[in-house]
Parts: sequence; structure tokens; C-alpha cells
Amino acid sequence: MSKLFSILFVLLMGAHLIRPLGLPGLRKRGDFWKIAAVGLVLFGLVILIRPE
Repeated sequence: MSKLFSILFVLLMGAHLIRPLGLPGLRKRGDFWKIAAVGLVLFGLVILIRPE
């Protein structure tokens, strides 16, 4: 499942570089790093919450 989320985040960042998403905080092409930061935080939370 984490591989799927990784691929989705990479696709989302690529799409944002081509055409900005227009969401608050994501209006410029240079803001693609914010998507990566959110992805890192989410993966960190998943690792902390996992029962394994």
C-alpha cells in the first residue's frame, strides 16, 4: 500500500510541475516541494501507527 501512495505522490508532484493545482498554498510551480513534505509526514505517521 505504501508503494501505491509513493507512486501517487510522485504523479501528483509531476502534475503540479506541469500545471499548478491551484489549491491554497499550491498556486506556483515551485510549491511542489510542499507535496513532498506532506508525503514524508504521512509516511512517518504510518510507520509510527503500524502495529508491526
